[in-house]
Amino acid sequence: MTDPEEIPGAADAPLPRILGNTGSLVAAGAESTGALWRLAEPGRQLDANLVRVPPRGSIDAHAEPDLDVLLLVVDGDGVLGSAAGPSPVESGSLVWLPHGSVRSVRAGENGLSYVTVHRRRPGMQIQSRPGA
Repeated sequence: MTDPEEIPGAADAPLPRILGNTGSLVAAGAESTGALWRLAEPGRQLDANLVRVPPRGSIDAHAEPDLDVLLLVVDGDGVLGSAAGPSPVESGSLVWLPHGSVRSVRAGENGLSYVTVHRRRPGMQIQSRPGA
């Protein structure tokens, strides 16, 4: 292993951080639904969420028009719905959701928890009107 002090620029570089443990977060939020955790570190280029869908709960069909999303099931099981038909998912399933794809999620009898990761959307900026 290389000493970080030997890597050019390493002294000024941001440090990797362990943000948590999905198993612990899911266990702590077993009765919760929705986002149990969100990536909130300043200066990040990614957004990520840990989402819990309750037993037999669902997320209606929707599309993300601009961003690809990576989904990793970390607990439970369920069904991913898409134009290709229903696909069972379980802990460990890794799913790519290309931008524009329509998808839905239905949790199994024990619920479903998953992490989503996608490129961060730029913050809204106020601009002058042309000719103003």
